[in-house]
Amino acid sequence: MQQNACETKEPKHLLVRACLGLPVERTPVWAMRQAGRWDPEFRRLRGSRSFYEFASDPEAAAAVSLLPRRFGVDAIILFYDITTLPRALGWPFTFRSGEGPVSLRVPRRPGDLDLFCVPVDERVVAGVLETLSRVLEALSGELPVIAFAGAPFTVATYCIGTGKDVERTRRFVAEAGVVWERLLDLLTERTVEFLRLMRAHGADVVQVFDSWAGQLTEQEYACWAQPYHRRIFAAAPRPSILYVRECPYVEQMVGSGADVVSLGTRHDLAACRTSYPERVFQGNVDARLMVQGSPDQVREATIRCLAAGGGYRHVLNLSEGMPKEARPENFAAFVEAARSWRPN
Repeated sequence: MQQNACETKEPKHLLVRACLGLPVERTPVWAMRQAGRWDPEFRRLRGSRSFYEFASDPEAAAAVSLLPRRFGVDAIILFYDITTLPRALGWPFTFRSGEGPVSLRVPRRPGDLDLFCVPVDERVVAGVLETLSRVLEALSGELPVIAFAGAPFTVATYCIGTGKDVERTRRFVAEAGVVWERLLDLLTERTVEFLRLMRAHGADVVQVFDSWAGQLTEQEYACWAQPYHRRIFAAAPRPSILYVRECPYVEQMVGSGADVVSLGTRHDLAACRTSYPERVFQGNVDARLMVQGSPDQVREATIRCLAAGGGYRHVLNLSEGMPKEARPENFAAFVEAARSWRPN
């Protein structure tokens, strides 16, 4: 089993050092969904295969995980889906084009969740571990590897069939609150086990995605999102990153215990750094520029973001994942600007 970079006295990788708040020679850069359908090479490798068929093939998943390496990114994030963990535990999903993961079962009583009582071990997630192993072998220590999991709130919404429709989620909770609470608890336990396993098998950094929690009221976020973030980051390996899409509750994100907090377009990076000088922040170039902007506009926005980040306690990323319509030349400009910029 490979040793993880952050277990050494002086972590080797730029990204790992930045995530831990250590001095770096430049700001590291990567992008959420950097291995995705915006990339012509990704589409070529996927061909006509369905999403789940393609993502479940470790050889294919490893190959597409590695594609962004040719752009000069500072980390590789593994290619799989936030429903990978519940699917591995037996929860049935289908993937519909334009809609994403769709649950084929809706839990109505606590006993319906017994599938999630099974601990996560090597056998449960063997496919993802094989993808990780292939990526590590191909990289030979060149770049750090990011493993990820969906946060309990977002994964739970997919399991109950509501997804990003928060009003439907609220109705479910009103009708089946006991089921909802048990689902969040069980997903929290399994997520910790999964992230520990990925780290033990060589992943260098873990990120938790709570894609839809930013739509909650502050009280709902304090009940359904933040307590579970805290439990995960208290038990999960370091370094760790929290992403909540356009979340208005920065203080609660900072209080999650994650080493790194990812910011969106609604956030002022420089102001957040001033308010929370001991926190590392990730972001936050507007992802829409990858579609709507020119390479020069992307470079300008990237340099502004890097200046706001100050070259310390900052990981350059987008405000959200790479859009499917993104232009490869814009991603190349984003990475190039990051690699050439230095603080004054």
